[in-house]
Amino acid sequence: MTRVLIVGGGGQLAHDLQRRWRERHPDHELIALGHPQLDVSDGPAMRRVLEERQPSLVINCAAYHRVDEVEDNPQLAFAVNSIGARNLALVCRDLDAVLVHLSTDYVFSGSGRRSPYQETDPVDPPNVYGVSKVAGELLIRLTWPKHFIVRSCGLYGVAGSSGKGGNFVETMLRLGNEGRAIRVVNDQTLTPTSTWFLSDQIAALVDSNAYGTYHATCQGACTWFEFASQIFIEAGMTPDLQPQRSSESGSRARRPVYSVLENHNLGRHRIDLMPEWKEALRAYLAERRAHIGATR
Repeated sequence: MTRVLIVGGGGQLAHDLQRRWRERHPDHELIALGHPQLDVSDGPAMRRVLEERQPSLVINCAAYHRVDEVEDNPQLAFAVNSIGARNLALVCRDLDAVLVHLSTDYVFSGSGRRSPYQETDPVDPPNVYGVSKVAGELLIRLTWPKHFIVRSCGLYGVAGSSGKGGNFVETMLRLGNEGRAIRVVNDQTLTPTSTWFLSDQIAALVDSNAYGTYHATCQGACTWFEFASQIFIEAGMTPDLQPQRSSESGSRARRPVYSVLENHNLGRHRIDLMPEWKEALRAYLAERRAHIGATR
């Protein structure tokens, strides 16, 4: 029996991975461990856990991704996002287990860019978080060839993001219901990506056995302001929403000005399952409404 271990099991992607994996692979044994049970930065302790569980597939969703905080805590960022990734790769190599590692669009700055990034484009991270994720990718490639590095972008899912206290969609809906003025940056272009569809894509990718680096986002692109506008259109809300520049947002860390990713390698292998971003948003909001209705 295939035993799948999800690292960072408390986050929104891990939540949807578990739901989707049970549907797609009902014969697999699935284990999800959060930070209290498995700290990737503690190499010896992590090794003991994996050697006890003996997984044949490890999916690493663990990350220190509070981007502004990371600017002041580079040691922790590199311990989790870089050394932690290598720790997992070393144990996976010894167990002959496949490693799936989640990375980010923040490996690119988007400076002077107006066309989607492919997997082979040179990285140029704009902040400490991005640098730590690039280092993690490099260490995995150097350590263990049986890996899938999956870069995605603008994630949101029904479980929210445990490290960030919700997700962008939920934040917008909450602010809209509170009736306060909402200002969202309109000079950062990305592709919002649903963790439900990303989970399905990861499951399909693993079945391919075509190891390497992949971009996996929904299709299309928008600014954060355009994303917020579409959220309110789909929700039937008309709050006081206005655009602002990144320089007005108060963020300490630089964000990519353009971080749209092209799912080139998925397309090359004919396994790109990702929908258009507006379609994915509608599906998310429909599930959200169904869940709220069921709990009343």
